[in-house]
Amino acid sequence: MFDKIVIANRGEIALRILRACKELDIKTVAVHSIADRDLKHVLLANETLCIGPALSVKSYLNIPAIISAAEITGAAAIHPGYGFLSENPDFAEQVERSGFIFIGPKAETIRLMGDKVSAIHAMKKTGALYIPGSDGPLTDDMNKNYDVAKRIGYPVIIKASGGGGGRGMRVVYNCQNLEQSIHMTKAEAKAAFNNDIVYMEKYLENPRHIEIQVLSDGQGSAIYLAERDCSMQRRYQKVLEEAPAPGITSDIRRYIGERCSQVCMDIRYRGAGTFEFLYENGEFYFIEMNTRIQVEHPVTEMITGIDLVKEQLCIAAGMPLSMKQHEVKIHGHAVECRINAEDPHTFLPSPGKITRFHAPGGFGVRWESHIYAGYTVPPYYDSMIGKLITYGENRNMAIARMKNALAELIIDGINTNIKFQQKIINDVNFRNGSTNIHYLEQQLSS
Repeated sequence: MFDKIVIANRGEIALRILRACKELDIKTVAVHSIADRDLKHVLLANETLCIGPALSVKSYLNIPAIISAAEITGAAAIHPGYGFLSENPDFAEQVERSGFIFIGPKAETIRLMGDKVSAIHAMKKTGALYIPGSDGPLTDDMNKNYDVAKRIGYPVIIKASGGGGGRGMRVVYNCQNLEQSIHMTKAEAKAAFNNDIVYMEKYLENPRHIEIQVLSDGQGSAIYLAERDCSMQRRYQKVLEEAPAPGITSDIRRYIGERCSQVCMDIRYRGAGTFEFLYENGEFYFIEMNTRIQVEHPVTEMITGIDLVKEQLCIAAGMPLSMKQHEVKIHGHAVECRINAEDPHTFLPSPGKITRFHAPGGFGVRWESHIYAGYTVPPYYDSMIGKLITYGENRNMAIARMKNALAELIIDGINTNIKFQQKIINDVNFRNGSTNIHYLEQQLSS
């Protein structure tokens, strides 16, 4: 096992990684921006290094500064968390060329599965379905693009090949808007991802968002750890997640899980990863793979008892998987609400000082967050300030505990989306498990 690692992230995921390291007796180096000197994990780490100003591009996205931090402190590896550089193949490559271990897949694997077009081709080999589409990048030949859209059938969705986080997507309902939508998506993709390659897919009307968590050791073994339902979304951003997904039987789970595991073995995937699908009329349609730990990983941990971050660390240290597929057991149900520093009506960010804070508790309640009374939420980063997770022996109990936990959670001094999450938890259709990825947007617009 590593003696020391650099945690190249911030907020709740950085604290989550630090806790796992402490359990494995790994020393930690917290790199941080000037704005984050008072973060909880920075205060708890064995060593800290400021790597730049508040802006991410000069700190958490500053590859030379992060690698220098590993060199200065004598760390053996770097954990990227999620977001920032976690799915940047150039970062993974430079980390390992510099003599450190990247706690995640190899650079070539990130390139393969991080590009949606090549990822679809990898999934095809297992027999998994994919959404009807352009089967490759769109060209500048609009006549061909019109033909592709006609073959697929409207509505279609234009997607950035290197996109993610809900960006780089645009729905087109008729041919009159196709050309402009392609140009706009290409421009957005170039600005956000420095990659203007886009492709086209059929836009499904009533799908659910189902994802499969996997672990693979890069040595020929891979397992799947059930599925999560992430259908509650606003502007393609997940708001609430749960596991297992309502209505997914063990046979369905095995069918899609085995295909995901097979891809991991085929490409010698290393670490934790997630295969994302749209699920409609009993069919899974592959959309992308996330080659990192997910924000919503705790719900999987709660129903399997498996610490995904510790597994990441062990795999990166060269250890084989600690379990076989038949040893993975699912017990109960878990729900996660993302708690954001934002106005619950306009959804505008709400940075500022937290004047009063109280975390919920009780049986089956888990609070993942870096905040505390007196902490100032900076305006420079994502607005998520915590994750509230509840567990129960069944879905109804998990939801009941979430209802209680949200009522107990107190965060004063800033606006939060707690009331918004309470509305979701009390929504009849959500409680019945009868929602899809468009449901929340439709409710907000009605």
